[in-house]
Amino acid sequence: MSSPPARVAAAASNVIGKVFQGGVADLRPVPRVLIDQGPNRSVYRMSSGARPAEGPPVLLVPPLAAPALCFDLRRGCSLSEHLVEAGRRTYLVDYGNVAFSDRRLGVEHWIDEVLPKAIQRVSEDAGGQKVHVVAWCLGGIFSLLTTADRPELPVASIATVAAPFDFTAIPLIAPFRPLVDFTGGHVLTPFYRALGGAPSYLVSRAFRISGINKEITKPLAILKNLDDRDYLAQIEAVDHFMDNMIAYPGRTFGQMYHRFFRSNDLAEGSVDLNGRIISLTGVKVPTLVIAGADDSIAPQAAVERLVTLLENAPSVRFEVAPGGHLGVLTGRKARGTTWRYLDEFLTQQIGNAEGENTVGR
Repeated sequence: MSSPPARVAAAASNVIGKVFQGGVADLRPVPRVLIDQGPNRSVYRMSSGARPAEGPPVLLVPPLAAPALCFDLRRGCSLSEHLVEAGRRTYLVDYGNVAFSDRRLGVEHWIDEVLPKAIQRVSEDAGGQKVHVVAWCLGGIFSLLTTADRPELPVASIATVAAPFDFTAIPLIAPFRPLVDFTGGHVLTPFYRALGGAPSYLVSRAFRISGINKEITKPLAILKNLDDRDYLAQIEAVDHFMDNMIAYPGRTFGQMYHRFFRSNDLAEGSVDLNGRIISLTGVKVPTLVIAGADDSIAPQAAVERLVTLLENAPSVRFEVAPGGHLGVLTGRKARGTTWRYLDEFLTQQIGNAEGENTVGR
């Protein structure tokens, strides 16, 4: 532990950084090159500026509403940076901003158009190699539905972080169920139709409310850790993330509300999209499932439900890591837990594929 004078000096330096230098977090994004673009789809190849990475590609898939910078929160706590520095060929799909004009876009748009084209383009850019998908929250749900529905896509494996599949296991929304049942599920329908979805400011507020205890105690925590630059940088980066939330398109929000929340379709392993059934039994690639120990949005039980639904996946690995919904992906402790699990999983899958190719020769 640092001496009191050293702590006072560190705190003074941090105050100067926050007040006079715009903050202490290094929010510079990892360098990237745009390789593909389409409606609600920008695909980037990440780089370190050094020699181009080799090997199978890794595609980072964010959820809707949350900005793609969830994978690139800040220098020193960026999953993109970590993968690039490890020499992995890393890509990111960014949905951009969602406008009122996008209100008629449904779940089908993301799993029929956006993700399949992103996966195909990444594979092409990597010389035809299969893609290892790493996805957070709803990005994990959509990635699995896409892969289940399109088994011909060049997907080598999927890793999901904080992706809930049993919405009855989410205590945060349990109090609203009686009202939803009483109104036949139509309590929210007039609002999201009138607004064209869930506006970004409401998404941001909902995300903050999910961690209301931390929001209330944040000023005290900052004062207590005023000498810890890494701690302060993380808070700044999370606030920056919260300030950049994106809206949900109206039809997509409605489908999620009725199919995921009300009917809890995902817990049974399939989703009915206007008579079109997509079953998770169609997922036939190795899968890593990671839950956050302190996640109130996607608690462990809601995430772990997925393990029993992937009947045809060659392997399913389940891990629990410290952190809340965002923290489990890119918190300070994620560097030694979630990221390590991802590294181990990717290394194992790439090694298995190379071994199969060697035997095939």
